[in-house]
Amino acid sequence: MSFFESYDPKFASFVLGNAPVKQIATGFDWVEGPVWFGDAGVLLFSDIPNNRIMRWTPGEGTTTYREPSNYANGHTRDRQGRLVSCEHGGRRVTRTEWDGSITVIADSYEGKRLNSPNDVVVKSDGSIWFTDPHYGIMTNYEGYQAEQELPCQVYRVDPDNGSIEVVLTDFACPNGLAFSPDENRLYVADTGAMFDADAERHIRVFDVDGDGGLRGGEVFHVVTPGASDGFRSDSDGNIWTSAGDGVHCVNPAGELMGKILVPELVSNVCFGGRAKHRLFITATTSVYSIVLNRRGVQEP
Repeated sequence: MSFFESYDPKFASFVLGNAPVKQIATGFDWVEGPVWFGDAGVLLFSDIPNNRIMRWTPGEGTTTYREPSNYANGHTRDRQGRLVSCEHGGRRVTRTEWDGSITVIADSYEGKRLNSPNDVVVKSDGSIWFTDPHYGIMTNYEGYQAEQELPCQVYRVDPDNGSIEVVLTDFACPNGLAFSPDENRLYVADTGAMFDADAERHIRVFDVDGDGGLRGGEVFHVVTPGASDGFRSDSDGNIWTSAGDGVHCVNPAGELMGKILVPELVSNVCFGGRAKHRLFITATTSVYSIVLNRRGVQEP
């Protein structure tokens, strides 16, 4: 059985022929938001409809990290190594402190509640960037059905004073996001409005100014089949993104290099393991992993 499809000779050096795609956990309803804690040697991920965050430990298996989780979706770590989470149920972005207490980072803008924060990244200056589509409030499946008060936008939280600003407005539903390794580019996925079968779905790319301003916004890549729900960058700036048939590797020019084939619909990925060379893949009811000849750069 082949786990790969290659469209660029370089992709053959990224994957190892004897390194299989392994299912490491299963039995969930819709898994998302993988984040690796190297200092603890564990993977955290969300089982959104079941309102819990799970913990996977090599050699030990899966346990529950937090239940209820406020229907948490995407996660990352800040520059102090703390867990930063997007919560559909609370319509907010939170940080888990070292003592286990939870700090609210953002839950409103200009007096109106956020929709359902989806994915989040932390820049090296400590600023927190997150997407806020409406998926978590459109039904009761991944949160609580509620009235939408704000457009679907991308926000930045100032690292010094905690103020929240809108940085991108021209998206149907912004979803996954990631910085390039040098943080000079920001990639943001648009996965389209819920229930819109004809929505255009793609990844856009923006140039990042020294003061955090964004320029550009052209379409970087269109994933097919499926959509780019979540993604990460490796150390050379290649984007590893979810897709309808697995994980796609896209080079910095926006060209598809190859695919890792996964038997379930992939939602998100992250790098982790001993040398950040293991790709963890959340996909519908299961979590998979594969060892690559690549290193990730996103989480501390």
